[in-house]
Formats: sequence, C-alpha cells, structure tokens
Amino acid sequence: MSTAAAIGSLPPATGALALDTYQMSMHFGSFTALDSVSMKVAPGTVHALLGENGAGKSTLVKCVAGYQRPSAGSILIDGREQAIDNPVVARTLGIGMVYQHFTLAPGMTVAENLLLASGRAPAVINWKKKRAELQAFLQTTPFRLDLDARPIDMAAGEKQKLELLKQLYLKPRLLILDEPTSVLSPQEADEVLGHVRDFARAGHCTVLIITHKFREVMAYADDVTVLRRGKAVHTTSVAGTDPARLAQAMVGDATAARPESLDEKKNMPPAHSEHEPSAIKIIATTVLPLVIKNLSVMGDRGTLAVRDLSLSVAAGEILGIAGVSGNGQRELVEALVGQRARAAGSVQVKGQSYAATREENHRLKVRSLPEEPLRNACVGELSVAENMALRDFDRPPLCAGGRLRFGHWRSRAREWITGYGIKTQGENAPIRSLSGGNVQRAVLARELHGEINVLIAANPVFGLDFAAVKEIHTRLRGVAQQGGAVLLISEDLDELLELADRIVVMSEGRIVFETAAAGAERQVLGAHMGGGHHAPVPESVA
Repeated sequence: MSTAAAIGSLPPATGALALDTYQMSMHFGSFTALDSVSMKVAPGTVHALLGENGAGKSTLVKCVAGYQRPSAGSILIDGREQAIDNPVVARTLGIGMVYQHFTLAPGMTVAENLLLASGRAPAVINWKKKRAELQAFLQTTPFRLDLDARPIDMAAGEKQKLELLKQLYLKPRLLILDEPTSVLSPQEADEVLGHVRDFARAGHCTVLIITHKFREVMAYADDVTVLRRGKAVHTTSVAGTDPARLAQAMVGDATAARPESLDEKKNMPPAHSEHEPSAIKIIATTVLPLVIKNLSVMGDRGTLAVRDLSLSVAAGEILGIAGVSGNGQRELVEALVGQRARAAGSVQVKGQSYAATREENHRLKVRSLPEEPLRNACVGELSVAENMALRDFDRPPLCAGGRLRFGHWRSRAREWITGYGIKTQGENAPIRSLSGGNVQRAVLARELHGEINVLIAANPVFGLDFAAVKEIHTRLRGVAQQGGAVLLISEDLDELLELADRIVVMSEGRIVFETAAAGAERQVLGAHMGGGHHAPVPESVA
C-alpha cells in the first residue's frame, strides 16, 4: 500500500502537530542545500526560520510540504516518521503553506477561490448551502472579505488575507508561512500575525514562518531556528535571544551590526545625522535636484494610478515613499525612469525638464535601482561585463573612434566585481546565473559609478538577505553623503525608518501624509498607508 493510501485509510488527526526534521539533507548535484538539519517545532507554537538567501530555508519547507524529497534524513509528524512524497500527502497530513507570491485564481470570486483550495468541489455546487458555510467560516476569522469580490480587483493586502484564509479554511495542523507580510501595512501585518499566533496558542495548529524581519520574530514567535549555508546553526526561544545575536548567527560575524528595534531607535540620538542633508549644500544649491509637479500616470486598467502627485528632494536628502503595494508606487517609478508614459505634470532635474531619455540620464546624472533588477535593469543572456557596460558602452573609454573596446569592459567589470564583492564565476558569466543579491550588487556598481544628482531606488533590497541589505543600505547612504538626492520607494517601513530623512505616504495614487523620519510613529504611518486617514498634505511636499 502506498504512503498516501495508508494515510488515507486512517482517521484524520486534528489540532496542532509536532514537527521534527532529523539530520535532513538535500543535494542538487554537487551542491548541498541542506546539511544534516535537525529541528524541533513544538505543537501549538510559532516557530520562526531565519537565514540569508541561499541558507536553505525554502528547501527545508518545500521538503516538509512535499514539493521535494530530501536526499537523506527524516521528517517526523507527531513523533512518527513520514514519507511526504508530494503535496497531496502533505495536505492529508494537515500541512498547508502560504507562499510569498500569490497563488490565487484572479478572475474567480473569493468564494470560488476558497472552494478551489479544498480540491473537493462537487460537479454541481449548492451555492446557497456553500455560501452559508463560508459566511460561518469567515465569522471565525478577523478578516471580512466580500465572497463575491475577485482578486483581480483587490489590493495586495486583501490578496494576502485571502491566501491565509484559503489555508485556514482547510483547518491545517501545520501552517507554513513564507514572508507573509511583505505586502502588508504595519496594522495589517500585526493583524495577520496576531491572529496566526492566537490560532496556534489555542492549539488549532502549529506555525512555521519564514521571515527576514527581526521585529516579527521578537513580537510573534515562540522559538527561532537560524540556518546558515544549509546548516542549523542556532535554535533558541525568542525570550532568550535578541536581534543582535540572531544577526550574528545569520552571518557568522561577531561584528555584525545590531539590528535596532523601533523601541531602541526611539531612545537613541537621531539616527539620521550621518546622512542628514548638509546645510551648506542646500544653501549653495540654487535649484533642487528633483522636483515633481502635478504628475498623473495611467495604470494598466485604463484608470489613473498616480493622481496629481507633487514632491521634491533636496541635495543630500533621502526621501522615503511608504505605501502598501498597489497604490501607484510601481507606476510612479516606471514614469520616472521612462518605462511608462505620463498623462500630465512635469519632472525637473536640476531645474531642467526631464523625460528620462538615455541622453538626459547621462547629462543630468540620474541613476535608478528598479525593483526586480534582473527583469528591469539587465539582459539576462548577456554577461556580467556587458550588463555593467549598458549605461556607457558607447562612451570613452569603453568606446573610441566608433569602435567598442571590449577589453576595457572586462577589466572594469573585474574591478567592480572585486570592489562590490560580487559572487560570480567571472565577468563573462551570464548575469542570470547570479543570485538576486549579486545581480543587485552588479546593478549598483553600474548605477553608482561617477557623480550622481538623483538616484531613484524602488524596493532595492526586497527578498535579499541580511548581509546584502546592510551593504546596499550603506551604498544608498553614501550617495546622499556625496550630495545626491535619493528617492527611496519601499514597502518595508523598517527600511524607511532606518534610512530616510523624510517619509511621505502614498495611498490611492496620492501623497496623503508627510513626516520627518526621526520623529515618525509606526502606527501613524500605518494608518495612512492603510487609507485610514486622509490628512492634508503639508505645503513642504508640494
């Protein structure tokens, strides 16, 4: 009898389960993704999984969820070894997973998505009965989604709630969450994680959460395991650790910078003094580096995604734009870097009209770090050296007398690879072969070369590990310290609070709030991000 058949013949167990991995290894050819990982997750607890990109977190949970079979070792459910051959077996065991990227049917209703998740929808559905069942289910959750709404019309936060509801509807015994709050406002994140924690503590399920956010670990997890290079290097109760020790375990560096909690930052001297705009620079500058006036931009659905938006950034300043995903940030960035037409308004750089042409970028010294750099800032099939030359391949010294000097391309690329710590097989390797963090470092090397008046950075560290985040943040501060104006668009409020001098909140395509970062309050920002307030915009924004 197969494992699935054997499991199917047993009465289904309910309630939170105990998960153990025993010396679990996973090999992909000569590469070891997991190396004898043993981990205990107690029933009815929230267990956080931390680690840099490539540490093995995703591989571990994919093995538990049945998407991969470990090369060696065992998985134990409630103390009994289980062969989880596929996701169907995992579901039968009560294992559910909410992925970082949405897995919804966008054109189907909330009700249809919930039924689809069960995999047991009858050929003929009694919708009156099913809707009553679904309404009763929603009464047990804090989320009030319209059963007739469709994901294609939902904000990102609502989609993430639906992803979680899909799993809760199936009453999982183990709920795996992969970066579940990446598109949520602080209030939505606290709501989701608070409910998940309460669900676990009530004994309904056990939770295993992958996250990069120390605040979430400290606030909502009971225990934490740190993976580094495929090994479990540190397991502890959250009560017995702090962000500094977790960061040290992640990077294996005793000098790792302490990730400051919000409470720590409030009790410290202003954290922005190291990149505060220089008064001398501002006085000496007759025109601001970046001025956006009454900008409107159409979205993909034929309606305005950016509405009459105005803002400016001073020399030496980092201006952060906060907002929940889907409120016009992507369209704003695309309009600023020349990937999307502008419906109305103007953009000026150093007092000159700016349309984001290649010639203007060079003359006005404008650089950009777009989200998903491999898709938006690189040509995957070209080499690292060729991608590094995209901005100035036709200018000296990379070009002379109309002839491209490929030797100069390669020698400069080798210098940048060393200077930026880019891990690659060499300057001739295709850039698509690099990890996400190393692609971003390669783009950084190209975009930060030479003098910069304006840098537009969109979610520059999304999905990257602790070490890569630290390095990229240092580089962004360096641009401001050299007098450049940095426009930083990020869905990570912690990142904005750490880096920015000013923060504005974008909601429904408009700037709805502004504050100095040094005095910003997380909950106030979150309320505006979630559309809970529509305060008048201070005159300094416009």
